[in-house]
Amino acid sequence: MPRVVLFRVFIAGLLVLIVGAVATAAYALRNADDKPSGPAEAKATPAVAASPSASPSAPPFAGWSDPALVGKPYGTKVQGLLTFRGNPTRTYYGQGPVPRTTPVQKWQFPQSGGLCSLSTDKGKTSEWCGNGWTGQPAVFEREGRTWVVFGAYDRSLHFLDAATGERIMPDFKTGDIIKGSVTVDPDGFPLLYSGSRDNYYRVIALDRGTPTELWKLSADAVKPTMWNDDWDGSGIIIDDYLLEGGENSQFHIVKLNRGYGPDGKVTVNPQLVFHTPSWDDQLLKDFGGTAMSIENSVAVYRDTVYFANSAGLVQGWDLSGLKEGRAPTRTFRFWTGDDTDASIVIDAEGFLYVGSEFETGNARSKAVGQMLKLDPSKPDNPVVWSVKDQGAKPAGIWGTPALYKDIAVYDTTGGDVLGIDRATGAVRWRFHVPGGETWQSPVVVDDTLFIGDCLGTMRAYDVADTNADPRLLWEVKIGGCIESTPAVWKGAMYFGTRAGAIHALSTS
Repeated sequence: MPRVVLFRVFIAGLLVLIVGAVATAAYALRNADDKPSGPAEAKATPAVAASPSASPSAPPFAGWSDPALVGKPYGTKVQGLLTFRGNPTRTYYGQGPVPRTTPVQKWQFPQSGGLCSLSTDKGKTSEWCGNGWTGQPAVFEREGRTWVVFGAYDRSLHFLDAATGERIMPDFKTGDIIKGSVTVDPDGFPLLYSGSRDNYYRVIALDRGTPTELWKLSADAVKPTMWNDDWDGSGIIIDDYLLEGGENSQFHIVKLNRGYGPDGKVTVNPQLVFHTPSWDDQLLKDFGGTAMSIENSVAVYRDTVYFANSAGLVQGWDLSGLKEGRAPTRTFRFWTGDDTDASIVIDAEGFLYVGSEFETGNARSKAVGQMLKLDPSKPDNPVVWSVKDQGAKPAGIWGTPALYKDIAVYDTTGGDVLGIDRATGAVRWRFHVPGGETWQSPVVVDDTLFIGDCLGTMRAYDVADTNADPRLLWEVKIGGCIESTPAVWKGAMYFGTRAGAIHALSTS
């Protein structure tokens, strides 16, 4: 055969081999893209891992409250425990390390005397001291130091250095006691949000040397109202909107319009864009009376905000169209039968954990129970499980439950602390703390459960094994009923008592 022909045959064969190899490689790559990736496959086919055709990461969450952030801090712009129970789903309790051995008192504020004043409730005037339900301090990092900020029964907001307990800023005075937990702006604006029994919910600037009121919302700004003019709830701020319930028995949404002025100081121009009563005609018929106040802190999951009231009505309102000018609509309604002041807690799947009191002892409250898991996707029959606490009257739940691994931790007003299987509702363990009136919310950080009692003792328990009875790690006698929820942050914890002072405990 001539050499030219041989050469052409050789070239043709070579082209076949090359094309076949390319096709085989393309088929392998396409096949690899169709298979689930894993460490072994990535090692076997490194070309796939480096391929520019690899699937992109999931798009960012487009909504109000990302389920992926359940149990995590309230955003990334401000480090700290910024609102009651830490985030929009009320599932973040602080950051370790935690005191696992008996702590010492780092400081108390004030060093002598008490945070006390007179206040009138339902026509009765009495002295209130320290702080109590809910009372959790905010702890956050700002300008190179850790701040501890809280409202107290001396009618003031206090701004302390976490290291020393000394004032960072002067107190901010209000016209009556402050019962609830403050909220720190999660987006980095130097703003604080707090209510008071003096009728107002306030926005306060922290960038002027002294705390400065920029705006306040009156409990009488909307109609109709019921009950009273206090503000117990800890507001949630999402995308420049403030969500807050009041003891005026209304839920409010405020567009804050935050910014900065020509002088560099923070500004707000709030507009009340929505409000709705916490009751409806059916509730008035079933419950009776005017005890319709919202005393819990609203919770948000995806595009729905949830809250309950003192007549036991649990509601969910769809916020998805608010930013486009559409009014929220109610998508969930459930009646517990009795006062529901504990904040609703929401897990990553959207289930609601609800704690209700047992005061009226009506048929509905007896049937439904006081510790509940609800599925709002089944509005006609949402009860997944319930646990009763009806051994006395009053009984039931004042503290907000904590979610930890596969259990929900509840504490009853009578002093029982329960670990409940989140899937089945079975009570895995139960123990008792003395003193009665156990109203603070249980806190779990780094496998450690913290709970105080009304005789003034703070305790820590090892709960790493959720199937085992909690093991007592330490107890510290402080004195004064511990109603407020402790804030745990980087080796220390901060809480108040009804004896009149705020306390900081740490391991050193």
